[in-house]
Amino acid sequence: MLRPIICFVTTNAGKLREAKDLFKEHFEVEQVDTTYPELQEDDLSKIAAYGARYCADALNKEVIVEDSGLFIDALKGFPGPYSAFVQKTLGNKGILKLMEGVEGRRAEFRSVVGYCAPGQEPVTFTGIWWGDILTEETGRNGFGYDPIFSYRKYPVGEMTVEQKNEVSHRRRSMIQFRDWYLSKIK
Repeated sequence: MLRPIICFVTTNAGKLREAKDLFKEHFEVEQVDTTYPELQEDDLSKIAAYGARYCADALNKEVIVEDSGLFIDALKGFPGPYSAFVQKTLGNKGILKLMEGVEGRRAEFRSVVGYCAPGQEPVTFTGIWWGDILTEETGRNGFGYDPIFSYRKYPVGEMTVEQKNEVSHRRRSMIQFRDWYLSKIK
């Protein structure tokens, strides 16, 4: 029997590797290395659903997309869906400056996988990874906000890729998608 092929629309090699690893026993993942218009919205689910529908119709294939962000409680969810832009403009040092003197440092990474087949309604799957914002950058591993995020008091910037991928928000959303998709094709 032929293994199903899912097109993952992403320019991020790290996301692609993680997806291939999580899905390898069940279906093939084919990268579509392109960008698509991103809906300007505060809700990651709406952004991922829009992207999945757009790509499925444009490519005429089943696709997944993934959108994620860092949501900091003390900053009322900022930077949220604007995390990539904020990372490029303020960086970790800017976030730490905003957090100076703040006691409550709870934050969460959210990942939403959007799936869509051509002409159909998109479906989304959300993974959340709770933690805290550190008071300084710690570690040299990971990327983006990893050096200022801790999970169960362990700095993510000190985790190996394998350790991070065992507990991350992206893993959680992708596993939800994988399990749903497998039940759909049986």
